[in-house]
Amino acid sequence: MPRTGQPALRHVAAVQRAVTVLDALAQGPTALGTNEIARRTGINPSTVSRLLATLAEAGFVEHVAASGRYRLGLRLLELGNAVLTRLDLGEIARPHLAALVEETGESATLSAPGEHEAVTVDFARSPAAVQYVARLGRPSVAHATAVGKVYLAFGGDLPDGPLEAFTRRTITDRDVLEAEVERVRERGFARAVGEREEDLNAIAAPVLGSGGELVAILGVQGPAWRFGREEMDAALGPLLEHAAAISAELGYRAAAPPG
Repeated sequence: MPRTGQPALRHVAAVQRAVTVLDALAQGPTALGTNEIARRTGINPSTVSRLLATLAEAGFVEHVAASGRYRLGLRLLELGNAVLTRLDLGEIARPHLAALVEETGESATLSAPGEHEAVTVDFARSPAAVQYVARLGRPSVAHATAVGKVYLAFGGDLPDGPLEAFTRRTITDRDVLEAEVERVRERGFARAVGEREEDLNAIAAPVLGSGGELVAILGVQGPAWRFGREEMDAALGPLLEHAAAISAELGYRAAAPPG
């Protein structure tokens, strides 16, 4: 059968019943018992009991031991936050990436934070003949890139073990790295000058979500002979402006300075 790109018309009954149970918990009081859920959904109590056990194991519902009832679990909140984080992020960020390239002349990247590092999820290339070529899915090196330093400064954890030296400028001392990360946190941006690759310089800034959490990292990179200290300083204003604009579109509101 040829693929149409459309969702299948046949549904999985067990999944439909599980969704019905979740809907009942969402629409009811704080917590519901098995029989009450069965009454509200029309599903056999024994089936409801098995569904609840499965959903509880996955964290989608939580069993309240004191009452024997069930309520929605924190896993749903995690998934909801993940949806909000990704919702329209690419669409929102894309024009800012293009504008950054136009304003700086260098390649711009958007990276998403992961468990131990950030990963490139979108980019716009410099029009220059010699350019930094980004790759989708390429992980940053937390201690040796501007994107990685922003990741560490705004919520990421550095894995255990020695810090690999990629160039003579790579930070390999954890105390020195901690001090650098603290500076990044204070000033709101990071630099990397030939730290992952000798001839590559970069700057990066955080994109924050509605709760102030790190949602993405905006970066600008270029060859060291063209994107030196002076050019990096000139590109910093546009980088911070676009990172702030994306954050605002995602619902982030910076705290007002104390008056």
